[in-house]
Parts: sequence; structure tokens; C-alpha cells
Amino acid sequence: MAVTPPRHPGPATAFEWSRPGMHLRFEHGEDHPVRLAHWATGPDAPSVVAPMPVADYSTAGEHRARPDQSLLHWGSGPRLRYTGHEADGDELRISQREPGSGIEVHSSFRAAGPGLQIRHTVRNATAEEVVLLNVASAIVAVPEAAHDLLWGESEWLAEGRWHQRPVEELLPNVNPGFHGRRNRGNFGVTSHGSFSSGAYLPTGVLALEDGPSIAWQAETSAGWHWEASQHEGTVIVGVYGPTDLYHQFAARLAPGEAFTTVPAGFCVAGGGRDAAFGALTDYRRAIREMRPIDARLPLVYNDFMNTLMAGPSTEKELPLIEAAAAAGAEYYCIDAGWYGTGNWWTDSGDWREVPGLFTGGLVSVIEAIRAKGMRPGIWLEPEAVGEQAKAGRELPDAAFFQRFGKRVCETGHFQLDFRHPAARAHLDEAVDRLVAEFGIEFFKLDYNVNSGVGTDVDAAGPGAGLLGHTLAFRGWLSDAQARHPEVLFENCGSGAMRMDYNLLSVAHLQSTSDQQDFRLYAAIAAAAPASVAPEQAGNWAYPDKAMSSEETAFAMTAGVMSRLYLSGFLGGLGEEQFALVREAIALHKDWRQRIAVSHPVWPLGLPGWDDDVLALQLDAGDESLLAVWSRGGAVEVGLPGLRGRTLEQVYPVALPEWKVRAAEGGPVVEVQAGPAARIFAVR
Repeated sequence: MAVTPPRHPGPATAFEWSRPGMHLRFEHGEDHPVRLAHWATGPDAPSVVAPMPVADYSTAGEHRARPDQSLLHWGSGPRLRYTGHEADGDELRISQREPGSGIEVHSSFRAAGPGLQIRHTVRNATAEEVVLLNVASAIVAVPEAAHDLLWGESEWLAEGRWHQRPVEELLPNVNPGFHGRRNRGNFGVTSHGSFSSGAYLPTGVLALEDGPSIAWQAETSAGWHWEASQHEGTVIVGVYGPTDLYHQFAARLAPGEAFTTVPAGFCVAGGGRDAAFGALTDYRRAIREMRPIDARLPLVYNDFMNTLMAGPSTEKELPLIEAAAAAGAEYYCIDAGWYGTGNWWTDSGDWREVPGLFTGGLVSVIEAIRAKGMRPGIWLEPEAVGEQAKAGRELPDAAFFQRFGKRVCETGHFQLDFRHPAARAHLDEAVDRLVAEFGIEFFKLDYNVNSGVGTDVDAAGPGAGLLGHTLAFRGWLSDAQARHPEVLFENCGSGAMRMDYNLLSVAHLQSTSDQQDFRLYAAIAAAAPASVAPEQAGNWAYPDKAMSSEETAFAMTAGVMSRLYLSGFLGGLGEEQFALVREAIALHKDWRQRIAVSHPVWPLGLPGWDDDVLALQLDAGDESLLAVWSRGGAVEVGLPGLRGRTLEQVYPVALPEWKVRAAEGGPVVEVQAGPAARIFAVR
């Protein structure tokens, strides 16, 4: 282990740490805690941050530092003092101690691509119990400038609705100096219950078009909160996991015990909003636990969306299997409804096929999939046990979420608690059996209910119980992949209601919505790479025989522009429609490895839910893919960000070309009335 020697003249209380493309300097002293004082792209580059203590936490019984609606520096962080640091490759570890109480905080800064993954461990080094109420995962301050703050709203069927507003509009100047006080206000977004992205997205950006921008994400499937506030010429961003104030969280630490925060990811980039999202994309790739099977990026057909809708049978599956193979699918996933007695909702949890549903048994459908050259997949909701399932009667109450001594039940579902060995063993048996008996090579893992704030079993607060479960569930998923390295696992989460990098760092694919209206899906697909690396963003493409050729191309474009997730009654399509499907699949396969290294760009800005024209560019360097969707009347659209580049329509080749003319301000596209879409190669 080695400490990077200081390269700047300064006090002995400063130390520095460098990794490729990143240089940090920290300061500490007898009268203040460790501060992140400098973050730049190199030793001689200007800093993008203002000095700010790196850690903060609150405990029961202590007085809050000030009457404030912000969590930032509410608690004991300012009382911490430096005790040491060490560097080991891509990780820097800093230790501090609170002199009065003896509580220790050990901070980890791990370089990952262009960003940092930050977390803190609070250790009770006292002789008495300590109860934590919240611990900041990361705190970063930037000098106040003309920043825009970006945040995303989300709900079922309307995921990824991004907003961009000037900071000065969200955090008004109340002239705190006149009052002899500091600002009390803040702008914050918070998760609700066990849907980590059910209301808001755990991602934010402070964008500065003519200077450095920062992007961040909370990496947890449990409660999270991030906020921005102003103080003495800075904008301060704090990222938190579950807290007492927002999530009924508490952690009891006996002497010698410790608590580690959920990770927070931070990235710095020059060039504004798109550059910040580009850096975050590379950071997300860097924290993924990739396996050789993940790198193949296979095309999956799933029989659910606008198709069987959880009503499978042999008679229904066989024509779908034939058409999916003819279209070019490489995996075929049988979705919900294959198990229990046929009630896909209340029967979930036993994971044994419905007797008599499949002629010749489920194995005959699996064999039909393999006979067409595809690999079989199947749907599971691993944390759910339906009220009618045998597992609900056989597993102990301690294996389920509980509140006040009663099982948590949401719309006929009990929630398994993966901290309990019986819960994990139950799913281990199911997954291992399905792989051994049927040769399953793809699992679509769903999560369809918000189970609330958590469980109070073996937890000081239900928010802590939820956090413990989500960490255990991630561990279970990692273990399942270690046992079955050739099996892919999708994180569905009720169509992106649990879309976070606690799970996406170990999952192969993320379904981006359950939205069945292809016109509305375009806005979701265009925004998805702001939340998920493009190669993980499973955008459904579900053509239907009732669609016109233009509508078919519109629907397929969503899939091409990230990770094509195929569905629909393909066998019922007309010849021209089916040709459009095959053409889109061929284009996606040709581009999928380049998509996996691309960066998202939004030439018309992040998509609005009701925008008539949407655009997404996947920039792979010398060549890019650009999709333009039209949902309104004919219009001309200028693309100043593509000045000096040429556009060639590459999909659909069988439909009329949209004219592109050169202009001084950049290419201008003549967009036809919608629904219609085109994909261009940008060179």
C-alpha cells in the first residue's frame, strides 16, 4: 500500500490521490474533519469541487446541528478528526474518529471508470450501544455557477420523465447573510417503499454547459434520498441510503459493531448534460460484475408484452416460437402463468408447472424452442409468494416481511425476506431444479408489488430490514450466477419500478417499462440510457398486425436503440411488416457490440412525455446511430450538435427517406407526420 505524495505545495494536513483521469486532494486539521478539497481530471487541472467534509452521520439522542430541512451536516460529521489513510490500487481508504464519543468512520473512495464509488463504514468503538439514524453515502460541493439541476420522475408505464431547471429557480436566494443564518431550504427527491424507482430515479446531474458537470446515483434497492442545497457560494449535493426521516431507518450498533452505507456513484465531466450522462454510463459499465455470457448480448423474445400476457399454453407457444426464430431471436422466454394452477398472480411461489397446461409437459415447449435454434428462458418472481401457494404455508413466518408481528401482504402477495436462510434455500432449489430439469438459460426476474417501508423483524426500523433484505437478495443473485455461469438473469422489476445499480451491477438486462402503447413507449425508450447503460436497457419492440408499415417501424425503432427486447404475434404479420421486423433485428445485431461502448446523446434535449419529436443518438465515436420519432405533424428539425456530420438513413430502407439538408447551423431533417420513425447512421 502506498500514499500518493503531494504534488502541490500546501500544508502538511493535505494528501493527494491520483488514478487515470482523476486527481483528488483532501485536507484535514485539528479543528476540522477531512474535506474533499480538490477533484480534477489531472494534477494541474482546475478543481470542480469546493472544500466539503466527506462524511456525516446522525445518532439517536444527539442534538441536530441546526433547524434545517436538509439532511446535510445535520449530525456528527463536523466533529470527526483524521486518524489515517491508505491507498491500494483503485481504492483510497480514509479513517476518522470523533474524539468525544470514540465513534469511527472509515471512508472508501473506489475509482471506477471516470467516476468514484463512495461509501462509509461507521464503527461503534465506544462501550455503549449507538443507534444510527442516517449516514450520508457521499457529499460533494461545487462552486456556485449557472448550473441546471436534472432529476427524473418515474411511475408504472411512465418511466424516465426527466426535468431540467436552473438551480436558482429551485433554490431561491433568501439573502441568508441579512438574517445572520444559512439557507434552510433544499431540493430533494426520495424513494418510497420497496420500489426504488417507482416515483423518482436515483440519479441526478448538475449540468454546466461551459464548465464541469457532475452526475451521481444512489446504488440501492432499498430507501434512498438525494438533495441539493446552497451554502456560502456553493451547491452541495448529498446522497443517502435509507434514513430515519424518510424511510423509518435505524441501525443499532453494539460496541464493536459497524454499519456500511449503500454506495453512491459520482462522476465529473466537461461539456454539459450529455457529457455528464456519458461519464455516468462508463461508470456504470465499470461497476458491473460482467461474465463472458453477458458479453454476447443475445436477442431475447418474450411472449408477454401485447401477446400472451401471462396466458401460455402449448397451442399458443408453438407458432410464436416458430415466428420468433424466423425473425432472428436467439433466446425465447416463457413469461408468467406457466406454474401453479394457472392463476399467475396468487399461485406464484411454488414454481412447478401447471398440470395439463402444456401438451407433453413444459419440457415439450422447451424442446420446441431448442429445435428452432433458440435458448429457453422462463419467468420468476423470486421474492413473491402468492396467498394460494404451498410455499406460503410451508415456509416459516420468519422467512417473510412482517410488521408488528403480522406478515406484510400486498394484493395477494407475501414478500420473502432473503436474510432468512429458508427463503434463499427455497429459491435456490427452484432455480437449480429448473436449470437441471429443463435446461433453462435465461430467467426474467420480476418484482410486482411495493411491499412498503420494509420489515421490522430483526431490525431497529423497517427501513433497515428492507435494506438488509435487498443486500441479501443481491447476494443471492450473485451466488445463483456463480453456480450457473451460462445462465442470464434479467432484472424486470414490474417494468423498471426497481431500476437501480444495486441490482443492475449484477443483472444482465433491465426491462424499461410495461407500457403497451407503442406511441408512449418512444419517450421511455429515448430516455432510458439516462438511467441504464444502453446495452442493458431492454426496450420492448412489439409489432402488431393492426399496425401500418410506418407504425411497425416506429415500434421497432425503440428496440434497436438500446437492447432489443422482442415480443408480439409475429406470425400474424404481413410480409412487408415482417420484413421490417427482420430488418430492425439485423441492424440491431450489427450494432449491438458498438451500442455496448456508446454514449447517449439527446440532440433535441431529454425527451418530454408529450413531445411531438423525440431524438436519441448512441455515439460510438466515428459513427453513431440516431433515431428520430415523430408523434405529431410534419416539421423540420435542426440538429446543431451534429454540425459537420453526415446522416444516412439506415432504417427502414423500404420506406421513404426523410430528407436531410445541410445548413450552416447543422443538419436539418424533414420529419414526416407521425407515428413514424427513422434511424440514421451519423458519420
